[in-house]
Amino acid sequence: MKILVPVDGSTHSMEALKVAADCAKFKTAQIYVISVVPFMGGLEDHEISPARRERTMSRIEQLAEEAVKKACDCLAADNLLNVCSKTIMTSISVPDAIIDFAETENIDLIVIGSRGLSTSSRFKLGSVASQIAKYSPCSVYLVKSRED
Repeated sequence: MKILVPVDGSTHSMEALKVAADCAKFKTAQIYVISVVPFMGGLEDHEISPARRERTMSRIEQLAEEAVKKACDCLAADNLLNVCSKTIMTSISVPDAIIDFAETENIDLIVIGSRGLSTSSRFKLGSVASQIAKYSPCSVYLVKSRED
C-alpha cells in the first residue's frame, strides 16, 4: 500500500501525518511525504524587483523543504523508515500537482489535513483539501485537527 501525505508545516498536515503513520504500521505501507511549492505566476506583473521575487521564491522553497524534513523526522522517531520524500516545484495548481503525483506513483490513499497554513477561517474545508477530495484518483482521508 502507498500512502501520500502532503505537508505544509501546518498543525493540520502534522495531524494527517500521525494518522498516516498509524495506518502504515498496520498495513505495512510505504509513506510518501511531499510539499508543493506553488507557481508564483503574475509576480512579474506587479512592481516587485527580480531580486525580491527571487528571495520570496527561495523562502517558500525553504519552508517547503523544512516541512518535509520535519515530517520525515517525526516518522523516523516513530520507527517508520519506509518513507519517500520530495519537494515539488510546480507550474500548475497545488491540488493538481498533488493529484498528478498520486497518479504517477499509483498512490492508494491520500491523507491530508482539512486545512493548511491559510489563516482564513471562512471555510471549514480548505480549498486544496476540497479539490483533492473531489478529483483524486484514489481514496482520500481528510483529517481534522482539534482546532476545527
